[in-house]
Amino acid sequence: MSHIKNLIPTTVNPDLQKERSSASFDVNEFAAWWQGGADKLELKRKIELAIFSDLEDGYGINHEYMSHEDLYNSTVKKVAEAAPKLKALQEKLNPGGKDIWPGCLFRVQSHGLFPANHPLATHITMFVDVVKGQGTPEQVEKWGTLAENCNIIGTYAQTELAHGTNVRGIETRADYDPRAGEFVLNTPNLKAYKWWPGGMGHTANHAMVVAQLYISGKHKGVQMFIVPLRDPETHMPLPGIDIGEVGKKLGMAAVNQGFLGLKNVRIPRTNMLMKYAKVERDGTFIASPASRVNYLTMVYTRCLIVNLNSSLLLQAATIATRYSAVRRQSPIEPDEAEPQIIDHVTQRLKLFPEIATGMAYDIAAKHMWELYDQTVLDANNGKFDRLPDMHIMSCALKVLCTTDSCAGIERLRLSTGGHGYHIAANLSNIYGNAVAAYTYEGENTVLLLQIGRALVKAWNSFKQGQRVSSAYGYFESSMRLKEFPKWNNSWQIIIQALQYTAAHKTRIAFENMSERIAAGQSQGVAANNTGIELTRAAEFHGRQFVCETFLNQITGPNAQNRSPALNKVLENVLELFLVQTVLNNLGEILRFVNLTDADLRSLQKRLEVSLEKLRPDAVAICDGFDYHDRVLNSVLGSYDGNVYPRIFDAAKRSTMNQRPVQKSFETYLKPLMKASL
Repeated sequence: MSHIKNLIPTTVNPDLQKERSSASFDVNEFAAWWQGGADKLELKRKIELAIFSDLEDGYGINHEYMSHEDLYNSTVKKVAEAAPKLKALQEKLNPGGKDIWPGCLFRVQSHGLFPANHPLATHITMFVDVVKGQGTPEQVEKWGTLAENCNIIGTYAQTELAHGTNVRGIETRADYDPRAGEFVLNTPNLKAYKWWPGGMGHTANHAMVVAQLYISGKHKGVQMFIVPLRDPETHMPLPGIDIGEVGKKLGMAAVNQGFLGLKNVRIPRTNMLMKYAKVERDGTFIASPASRVNYLTMVYTRCLIVNLNSSLLLQAATIATRYSAVRRQSPIEPDEAEPQIIDHVTQRLKLFPEIATGMAYDIAAKHMWELYDQTVLDANNGKFDRLPDMHIMSCALKVLCTTDSCAGIERLRLSTGGHGYHIAANLSNIYGNAVAAYTYEGENTVLLLQIGRALVKAWNSFKQGQRVSSAYGYFESSMRLKEFPKWNNSWQIIIQALQYTAAHKTRIAFENMSERIAAGQSQGVAANNTGIELTRAAEFHGRQFVCETFLNQITGPNAQNRSPALNKVLENVLELFLVQTVLNNLGEILRFVNLTDADLRSLQKRLEVSLEKLRPDAVAICDGFDYHDRVLNSVLGSYDGNVYPRIFDAAKRSTMNQRPVQKSFETYLKPLMKASL
């Protein structure tokens, strides 16, 4: 097939180059800050140079023309080839680290190596870490090293065909047989089949199965069990194992998500993870010192989700912003030349808030990782006080980030017009990867209800004069006020307004739920009927945290380590995010905060001014995220900005263009055209 590679200029599009030349700050300083330091930025670029240099021309788009089965097998081949190279590269560039191996299998570089994702993602991000985090030292020694070296491939099997977010409702059983010292696992009906685990279909030969434990017929709660699935030599399913792939999905085409049925599958007693809860040889059950310790796994995964989805949003924003600097359309003045579409204020409103949103969630995720590490450290020392708050806030961040990122990616796709609809723009693939997180690891509405119930419980303690954790500290600061202070347009007043609204939304949810209980409704029915108030209170609980974290990170002590020029740009981004958050939630805020017409006009003006201030720096900010072209995999968002030649090249790569006349012409189309209808 002939391509027009020679027609793609080797120079950067002049409009895009002009944007970079007119930026008000040093892009490399931004990139170093974004990556956590100049040394980390340098290492990242070395890694990408090494892992992307041998990918063939058209590597990303070629995946789109493979069959479902060929795509899976091609991806497995690529993973198998990449693994030893990544491990060797780790030892060469950063011995003892994990940023290359296994980091490149699930961090942003994986989007370039595996455009359709890959079936070892769950093994790396969940199976290995669950074994190491919740296994005994003996179990970690036995299973951990094997898993880390990919001598065994695992997956995490919690969700069932009929149960997902409600972990307590799963039906898979593990009955302990004390005579044999074994657990007997069963999925008692079709609804209990494990559904969706990544790599389960044809890749993993072990699974971390989450099941209801029974000893002598007595229920002992939900526990985790390592279950062999396939013969280590032939890879055939073991006796009692019914396994396969769930079929094609909206995205993540090569993840090989599967189903699992279990019929009288026996495993040794020591295959139950027993760092916390334990089953002795005689069947004695020793409960976990903290009933919610298993939530650590989900907290970890939700932190990963926020990292992933904020990055996907910023990838989409980079693509759309670069395209908007190249695309010219619709004169602002009738007699003038067509401007870059980024000069249209309405286009900026589609682009810049998504940049700010992605940055806010990424920064919140980094803060959450710090809290997570401390929570794990505490748990290892027998302290579990942080776990409930960590669980609730990770739920809130997961909900808000996935909701906002998915909506934002779609807005960004629409901002690119018809060309964004093409698969080669990669916006549809980015959306497919992002939107899956809306439901996995907890469906968002269900998680909001969990958060809401935790909020009213904390409110009840607060009203009774009991001490509440610092996560709910804004209850007291808000309720001390007889009325909200006069609006002064500061960033702090915005945070205060969000916290004030969050506190009063929680108060109303608590009061409405209490009234329903007093009227005779049960706790569960009252909570269900108060669901709307609970979810809105939960959303504001999360939003005030994200906004306050963003404010603290941009204006806090670390600001002195950045240049004034970079700080000014970051403050412009912060301003846009905070103002947009208020404007997007005015319906709730105005219920409690008395904003005048002048205040609202001022907020609107601040929005317009922030869009104007960010206009000359938008492309450079996106450059600062330092996404490699292989990661973006987009004809619209490549660094050189040569959009139209790349669009045409992608079109020529369609497999249908390998022949000028399709075989259906002679068989069907020509007879139709010759017929007399």
